[in-house]
Amino acid sequence: MSDHIKIKAASGTWVVRAAGAVLGESNDALELTEGAFPEVIYFPRKDISMAFFDKSETTSSCPHKGVATYYDLVAKSGTFADAAWSYETPNDDVSQIAEYLAFDPTKVAVERI
Repeated sequence: MSDHIKIKAASGTWVVRAAGAVLGESNDALELTEGAFPEVIYFPRKDISMAFFDKSETTSSCPHKGVATYYDLVAKSGTFADAAWSYETPNDDVSQIAEYLAFDPTKVAVERI
């Protein structure tokens, strides 16, 4: 794995909430630290209510992780564009984040409970 990125099991139970709903809860989340950026919690897709999410047309590219696919959160109160992202086929060095989602903390709450 690149020295630029560190991935470890996130200790405890983590929850994602938005628009008055719990979107997911996991004991199997991962904590990814990249350079000087704040850590990001990645949730296993199996622990997220994917019925609330629609794939958006947005993508981005990271030289260390690969191509990210974004998802809109669709709630009764409206749509939160690009509220989550996933590296569906990440680079080999970070392959453990495949099948995981990360969330934009300005659009959803990610908390350890």
